[in-house]
Amino acid sequence: MKLVVQGGTPLKGRVRISGAKNSSLVLIAASAISSGEVILDNVPRIADVKTQLEIVRVLGGQVVWEGRNTLRLKWPERLNREIPYSLAKKIRASNLFLGALAAKRGQVKIPLPGGCNIGSRPMDLHLKGLSMLGFDVSLEHGFIEAVPKKVEGCTIYLDFPSVGATENIMMAAAGASGTTVIENAAKEPEIVDLANFLNAMGAKVRGAGTDLIRIDGTQEFHGTRFSVIPDRIEAGTYMIAAGVSGGEVTVENVIVKHLQPVIAKLQDVGLEVEVNEDKVTVRRVGELTATDIKTLPYPGFPTDLQSPMMVLLALAKGTSVIVENVFENRFQVADELKRMGAKIQVKGHTAVIEGVEYLSGAQVKASDLRAGASLLLAGFAARGETEISVAELITRGYEAVVGKFSAMGAKIKALADEGDGLGICAGLSGHEEDRDDDQTGCASS
Repeated sequence: MKLVVQGGTPLKGRVRISGAKNSSLVLIAASAISSGEVILDNVPRIADVKTQLEIVRVLGGQVVWEGRNTLRLKWPERLNREIPYSLAKKIRASNLFLGALAAKRGQVKIPLPGGCNIGSRPMDLHLKGLSMLGFDVSLEHGFIEAVPKKVEGCTIYLDFPSVGATENIMMAAAGASGTTVIENAAKEPEIVDLANFLNAMGAKVRGAGTDLIRIDGTQEFHGTRFSVIPDRIEAGTYMIAAGVSGGEVTVENVIVKHLQPVIAKLQDVGLEVEVNEDKVTVRRVGELTATDIKTLPYPGFPTDLQSPMMVLLALAKGTSVIVENVFENRFQVADELKRMGAKIQVKGHTAVIEGVEYLSGAQVKASDLRAGASLLLAGFAARGETEISVAELITRGYEAVVGKFSAMGAKIKALADEGDGLGICAGLSGHEEDRDDDQTGCASS
């Protein structure tokens, strides 16, 4: 599937931010712990959520969409405990069912997960945590198997504050006897959201958002209704888009605290940022100025916004340096941006960007979710037409992205490759139910 962008139009307007992708995926998995119905509000209709729900159904859970963004989830007492490789290979978050199913104290078998090729994301910390909790853990022929032995709480130190490992250990520990302490835990907002959700189902989790999380195990988990936090990465992408296009964008339905690292860097490059209670307005009023960025676990600058920031820095006066400290393959987008006239030199974990006056439209290819979004932003700034292939990757993390950008003046349309049908286009534009070509802006190529 392709996106075609006509550049040169400053984006102006408001955009409502959807529920967080990374929070939705873990909450969907964690719902398996509950013995009652779970209702999740503010869940984005994106491709990764669709895949996660396919896994729910394979495991025996029931899923019903209610309205646009509300999910009802019900799980039987006895679950299937093996995820097929055909689904696991599509999404990294399939590994989150490891901790959720472990909390039910049964045998679990899942394939090694897939997802975007952005670098090594080993499972060793996940397996270490389960093993220390009392599971017999094995990794053979591409499958992880965990068999409960004497499952009880303990103290687990993480060598790196891995978000996924922290989440899996939190879920598994919630169903273990005794108290578990996670040291050097991840501090991301999605961790706090998971803790609040587990507590809403009857768990006892304290300290989320700090580097020390304490979980008192329990055996009883009830149903609940819970709203997913707004997506800070989606919000940051639209904020950066304002600067890239030379416009003014207000992102609504955000938690400003989650955006502080992004706000600071946008101000560094010369953008005006106006902060209100649950919305942020970003406007470009003059020349962009070079700055340096180092990606770090939260509350540092998020790796998921490194690629979009590379586009902004490619247009800034002077020389900028980006150091990627989380994923080693996060600079793949640089070669595609160079096709559009960007001056970027990559060596190891460092990218040096010399700002140019303008970018030019070109045929480019998305290598992963965030790279795809970055190329879309570059297309808004470029002179002429930009054609992005493999653009379906963008639907993994951005709800109705064509519709949202179009509402702010972007000249963008989706072209379905032969055999795609209109489902992907509908997901991009936000008209999944009616699938009307005239409304979605999709067409057959």
